[in-house]
Amino acid sequence: MIGIETFLPVVELGGTFVFAISGAVAAVNRRLDLFGILVLAFVAGNFGGITRDVLIGATPAAVLTDGRYLLVSVLAGLLTFFLYAGVARLSSPVLWFDAVGLSFFAVAGAEKAVEFGLSPVMAALLGMLTGIGGGMMRDLLLRDIPEVLHSDLYAVAALAGASIVVIGHMLDVPYGVSAPVGAALCFILRFLAIRHGWNLPAARFSADDGAKPEPPEDGASR
Repeated sequence: MIGIETFLPVVELGGTFVFAISGAVAAVNRRLDLFGILVLAFVAGNFGGITRDVLIGATPAAVLTDGRYLLVSVLAGLLTFFLYAGVARLSSPVLWFDAVGLSFFAVAGAEKAVEFGLSPVMAALLGMLTGIGGGMMRDLLLRDIPEVLHSDLYAVAALAGASIVVIGHMLDVPYGVSAPVGAALCFILRFLAIRHGWNLPAARFSADDGAKPEPPEDGASR
């Protein structure tokens, strides 16, 4: 069976690639130039992992010491730039690449958090943060409301996938088994939420929805 030392980087690099494509596609849709596309690809593909590494004290972050992360991000950006027509034929490409990246990073983030001795609850939460971090920063740079704050079970799916990895550790299930199961659960939840429009309850009212006071009638006391 493949050891965790080999499997974890493969999962992270896979997540980096698909998240970088989601960032690059979003950048092309906004008509950014090539440099902007590469920046969005790198940010979307790596920001979640950088945030995780900083929080657990794994510094310098793996992205800054392993050139493969930069290479994979640039490759994804260039492929999207030159082959955008092919990528765009996919149904809602940003959403689907984002869902795959979310799945990869959620399980990889949870595993690394467990390795650094975090409690099960904190490891699951950090796995979720790893999954949503790149997409959040991508949306913020494009001046969009981050998907995680309003989209179909975005963070919930990441938390579910990360929790499978953490539970697997508690039950001594090999990471090579728990990671694919967790990633599949995360993707399936996200896929079904997108397909069927599943959402958590949202606020029904805002300050602008309140009843405005009626103007006083003529002659009424003021």
